[in-house]
Amino acid sequence: MSLDTLRDEALDIQDETVALRRSLHERPEIGNDLPITRDLVLEALDGLPLDLTLHETTSGISGMLTGGKPGPTVLLRGDMDALPLHEDTGLDFTSKSDGAMHACGHDTHTAMLAAAAKVLSARQDEIAGRVLFMFQPGEEGEHGARYMLEEGLLDVPPLADGTESPVTGAFALHIMTSLPTGMVATRGGACMASADRFVIKVHGEGGHASMPFRTIDPVPIACEIVQQLQLMVTRRIDVFDPAVVTVGRIQAGTTNNIIPHVAEIEGTIRTVSESTRAKVHDHLRRVASKIAEAHGATAEPEVILGYPVTSNDDRFADFTLDTARDVLGAEHVVRLPTPIMGAEDFSYVLQQVPGTMMFLGGTHPDRDPATAPVNHSNLVVFDEDAMPLGVELYAQMALRHLGATD
Repeated sequence: MSLDTLRDEALDIQDETVALRRSLHERPEIGNDLPITRDLVLEALDGLPLDLTLHETTSGISGMLTGGKPGPTVLLRGDMDALPLHEDTGLDFTSKSDGAMHACGHDTHTAMLAAAAKVLSARQDEIAGRVLFMFQPGEEGEHGARYMLEEGLLDVPPLADGTESPVTGAFALHIMTSLPTGMVATRGGACMASADRFVIKVHGEGGHASMPFRTIDPVPIACEIVQQLQLMVTRRIDVFDPAVVTVGRIQAGTTNNIIPHVAEIEGTIRTVSESTRAKVHDHLRRVASKIAEAHGATAEPEVILGYPVTSNDDRFADFTLDTARDVLGAEHVVRLPTPIMGAEDFSYVLQQVPGTMMFLGGTHPDRDPATAPVNHSNLVVFDEDAMPLGVELYAQMALRHLGATD
């Protein structure tokens, strides 16, 4: 089976890939319930030899391509949901849904995965094993991957002859404007951070703003907690196993001449190991409670667990990097020196299957990746010329994992 023509095959259907991407971009949906998105994906997959499963707890779609020869199963993931953001790019196919935008490139992921399904379906008879296409909603903080796993995504039945075909590898792409088109990057081990949310409610005693001595003012106490959380990170956490604690919201009071009875702090915790993750949770609770107690107030710290650390299997990451070098050239492949502190719910898949999350450059050559609007920006624009590269990488990873060689 020749793998040399996969780029040409991806380019042959580039118009279809772009058309699907733009349709998704115009009609973004948020969360786990994506009826329009699901219908567009199903339309794109129509006629392909896939065994489709429509997930019930979400709009997730899984499609199984069974090859002509026995072998294991490889999983390819593409996420489908958008962000709650007003788009200001001015693109001809800008979002038609006010307050929703594909600002993280999930529309490109979905379109690339659907295109990869077409490319691989054309080679069905030559495939030794199966390819499981995971079209996933709810990546933006809604745990869509976890719901699909709980519905049995990885419970792959034996082949028709009774041969077992377990999922032995998983691969996902994420487009980024911090890399130019044509570049890819990943690393073994921790690749992306865990992401947890915390809320701290500081309870004092309210009163008149002119008589603070007759109150327990929660506002300066909350401010002290915020400062001490930063000190906690620098003094209690190993710099070589880092953490980021960011307060994104402080809310208290109703007007200028009332000392409120409560102040609320909300933020995020990012770590790249489960041990440091647990330490930060413990330290945060203690800092908040003890500072409040020292001032005669009380604190209710709550940590809401989010995504775990996205940890690439070392051997699979090496395999991914080697594949990318063969496909794109060594000069276009970067082994990341450190993890990225963003988070991903592909982490749930990687807890159960060896695999890799890889980053795909998506900034047009006439723009500087250092200054181009980044993922999650209302101005971000992704270069569609990157998409055939992503389609080829999906297909190459699947075929090589299943034993195909030139």
